[in-house]
Amino acid sequence: MDQKNVFTDKDAMTDALTTQKHITGVYNTFECEAATPGVKNCLSSILAEEHRIGDELFCEMQTRGWYSVEKAEEQKLATAKQQFSRVPSANS
Repeated sequence: MDQKNVFTDKDAMTDALTTQKHITGVYNTFECEAATPGVKNCLSSILAEEHRIGDELFCEMQTRGWYSVEKAEEQKLATAKQQFSRVPSANS
């Protein structure tokens, strides 16, 4: 069998995580644009569940060494926190 054409477990999980990222983006947009509280609440519940699924996939991939995340430098974190904590006032 030609190894180039094998769809591995890693490939399947990468595809699933990519799909979850897309789905959560779409549900987030729908929730933001919902016209009624009932629809907004329903979409919010679905969005939370989709985030949970994505988190499970992410954690499983990390456990298997298939998704590594580089630790941010403390100085970069402090700079970003300072930059984004400045909220312009309504009078600015």
